[in-house]
Parts: sequence; C-alpha cells; structure tokens
Amino acid sequence: MKPFKHIAVSGNIGSGKTSLAEKLAKHYGWTPLFESVDTNPYLRDFYEDMTRWAFHLQIYFLNSRFNQVRVIRESEKTIIQDRTIYEDAYIFAKNLHASGHINDRDYQSYLDIFHSMINFVHPPDLLIYLKADIPKLVELIQKRNRDFEFNIKLEYLKTLNEHYEDWISNYPGKVLTIDMNHLDFVKNIEDFSSIVEKVDLELNSLFG
Repeated sequence: MKPFKHIAVSGNIGSGKTSLAEKLAKHYGWTPLFESVDTNPYLRDFYEDMTRWAFHLQIYFLNSRFNQVRVIRESEKTIIQDRTIYEDAYIFAKNLHASGHINDRDYQSYLDIFHSMINFVHPPDLLIYLKADIPKLVELIQKRNRDFEFNIKLEYLKTLNEHYEDWISNYPGKVLTIDMNHLDFVKNIEDFSSIVEKVDLELNSLFG
C-alpha cells in the first residue's frame, strides 16, 4: 500500500467526529489532531451571544486549523484530523455571515485571511463525512452534556446541515459518507467494525 498522511473526519456539531477520530486513531495507529474545544476562549461566549463573538470565534478556529495544517505537513506519521480548515470557511463562517452574525466587512477580512492560508493547504487523502439528521445531532449533543451547547438552536443546526450537504456535493476530493442516523459506534462494536470495513475499502482503492 502506498503511504498516505492525512485522513480527516468532517460533520456537523454532535455528529461524532471526535469520537470516531479517536477510535480510528487507536485502531490504525494514526496520530489524532483534535479540534480545540476545551481550550477555546470564545466558544462559551459565542453560544450566549453569537453576533458579538462569531468573528472572534471563527478567527480562532481558522488559526488553530492552519497550525494543524503545518503539523500535518511536517509530520512523518499518518494523521487523522477532527474537522478541516475548509469547513471553517465554507460552512461555519459562511453560515454566520448569511445569518447576519458576521457583517460584510468582517466576513471579507476573514475570507482574505483564509484565501492567503489556503495556498499552503493540501486536501486530505480521504475525507470521512458523518451525515446525521437533526434528531440524531440533538441526541448526541445532549448525551455529551456540554452546558454551553444547551443554547444551540435547532435552526442553527439545520442551516449547518444544509451547508454541509452543499459542500460535500461539490467537494473535489475523495469522500466516504457514513450515515450516522442508525449507528452507535461508541457502544456497538459491530457498528464500529462496519465503519472500519468502509474505511479499509476506500484506502485500498486509493492506495492499494
């Protein structure tokens, strides 16, 4: 099998990205790169007042993700990444601008920074997209019990899902879509095994 360096897991809030990245990292011996949630100084404030903190939050995430890009490029190991830099711009920042939480001036500044960064970014060898309907997302968000996420509105999740579907339908790279609506890969070994089988098939088709 040819070497590959970068696997990414994408999906809406609560879709199971972090858990799957962690389990796949252990299974394959990959190095995980997780999204900075616990150390993010803006996330809690953002869910309390989106308009005030949206731009700050997105700049923080963009910088954090770009630092991960550098780590991936410099590493000799295979890395699995919890969410990509593309999602920051094409889904979250785009949605916050469209919904009026980021004004035109700040959004243009954000895009200018993103477009400067993207010249140094290579897409992942394989993107794993976790697709989940709103009831499943709500169930998983409630299960992980982060108090600051109690303020997430269903409409916010719904519009993010729409942006994800648009982005995935036009994504130019290799995508493995996993329907999460009837899976619980954390509790059920059979569900996790079925995901591993799909990942194996994709990796073998790409690099075998």
